[in-house]
Amino acid sequence: MSDDKRVVRELVRAHGQTFAEEAGIPLKDTSQPLYRLLVLALPLSARIRGSIALDTARALYEAELRDPRRMADADWQERVDALGRGGYRRYDERTATQLGDGAELLTERWGGDLRRLRKEADGDVAELRRLLQEFPGMGPAGADIFLREAQRVWPEVAPYVDGKALSGAQRLGLPKDPDRLADLAGNTEPAVLAAALVRAAVDKEVAEDSLRRAA
Repeated sequence: MSDDKRVVRELVRAHGQTFAEEAGIPLKDTSQPLYRLLVLALPLSARIRGSIALDTARALYEAELRDPRRMADADWQERVDALGRGGYRRYDERTATQLGDGAELLTERWGGDLRRLRKEADGDVAELRRLLQEFPGMGPAGADIFLREAQRVWPEVAPYVDGKALSGAQRLGLPKDPDRLADLAGNTEPAVLAAALVRAAVDKEVAEDSLRRAA
């Protein structure tokens, strides 16, 4: 086994949990889990700790703001309060508005179902990424987060290895080429590999641990 393969194997073995899994989202190609992933991508793309973003997604779910209808029907203060319970206070007022407006957009344009957005993109990943950025507050980083995770149930997206994941590959001394990384990962799901690489990018200790295990 090559050195690079050992590094990928140990990275995935110790740190290969998707962010959807960590947030308690059983990701399926159905309406509600996909919407919960969209909601998760918003705080994960903000300049806050990842742990707060995950807590925020859980708090919104516990407040029953788990589908676009309920999110849109909730009043602004309900959304602010739920964000606060998750520890998301720096941008809570703006984000509460964005969540409400985004839920209304999803309902009005795609019938509350992100699978219809996927259908509109018709297999074009760049178009899918562009459409995701039409949601308020969802910039390129948020769209990348969604697609990294959604490739688990939307196979036409895979392998989706964005700039953040490639930064993790660089930190680990791995090639910065999505196809080469996929080859090194073997049967590992692309979403799991991408999540592990992102963890190495944002946490130096993850990279050091993986390299130590592979030595």
